[in-house]
Amino acid sequence: MQPTEALTVRRVEVGGNVPYTVHVGPGVLSRAHVDARQIALIHDEAVPQAWIDRLSAALSPALVLTIPVPQGEACKTLAVLAGVLSKLAAANLPRDGAVVGLGGGAATDLAGFAAASYLRGVAFYTAPTTLLGMVDAAVGGKTGVNLPEGKNLVGAFHPPRAVWCDTDTLTTLPPAVFREGAAEAYKHGLISDPSLMQRVLAPDFVPGSATFTNTLADAIAVKAGVVTRDLTEQGERAYLNFGHTLAHALEAVTHHAVPHGDAVGYGMHYAALLSLAQGGEDLTEHTRAFLRWQQPAPLPALTYDEVQPYMARDKKADVEGVRFVLLHALARPYLTRVPDAVLREQFGVWQVEIWGGGWLRAVDYTP
Repeated sequence: MQPTEALTVRRVEVGGNVPYTVHVGPGVLSRAHVDARQIALIHDEAVPQAWIDRLSAALSPALVLTIPVPQGEACKTLAVLAGVLSKLAAANLPRDGAVVGLGGGAATDLAGFAAASYLRGVAFYTAPTTLLGMVDAAVGGKTGVNLPEGKNLVGAFHPPRAVWCDTDTLTTLPPAVFREGAAEAYKHGLISDPSLMQRVLAPDFVPGSATFTNTLADAIAVKAGVVTRDLTEQGERAYLNFGHTLAHALEAVTHHAVPHGDAVGYGMHYAALLSLAQGGEDLTEHTRAFLRWQQPAPLPALTYDEVQPYMARDKKADVEGVRFVLLHALARPYLTRVPDAVLREQFGVWQVEIWGGGWLRAVDYTP
């Protein structure tokens, strides 16, 4: 490692029963280390070959198997999982082997669940190559696949042994994909560290800038702190789902035509409207500001009755029904039930703004 590189790499520690380190900065894929003599690399087929080669070189000579999987949510199916597990078995990957996931959040979710399932659990390491994957999917040990009935309904908690967030990989992302990933970082600002909101929307929030690695690492640190205290979502980890109840419904009802980060952007605004309706501080200008900046993929016209069944299957639901993460104020989240009449009413307000307000194209706000 060159001295200049040392200054640009941050390490975020995740504690709990299975502690590990998240390495954040340029070039960290080249210094990846896996403590296993046989390694299987599972990667998103859309990942540029340069990043596959960079990680493969670091894992050599222990790398014995490379498995490409479909891009995005198309890989998070039971059929794809079965194919991956069969390949691991055919290669006779041993119990003391390891699985490494490379790609966006969907690919690393799948790779982690394959590692959790194969031989009842082998070591897992992850190398996210998207901003969304770095801030969200890579940290916390949630792995899984989707069902037609909803997102992430099958999975396991299987924390990685290490995470490598190589910021060089973000330089090859299309701008829209980069902005999509910023939703989770902005959400961490709303629920925990308000400074992140202004930093995410700032002009220097771009890979390679002097401040980018620190902003990214600080966003990751919010989730790291939460999952250290609550790995299996018995309490505060649910707060990380701010905006996700509607977001997952939008993904499911559109068959994932709306990317996750874009859906979270829409979902955060709905959650802000609900928060206000339930007596909280008015934070809707913050969520409007993010949507103006993000410019998410357009939504088809949807009714409350179309999305409500998917919201009802949300992981936060219990025998009494769906629960929402709302905000009393910035950095003051809480989990609560919201009357269906309020959900329906505020969905109507949200609909008018999303489809009829025109404010998504008016960038006129600084948080």
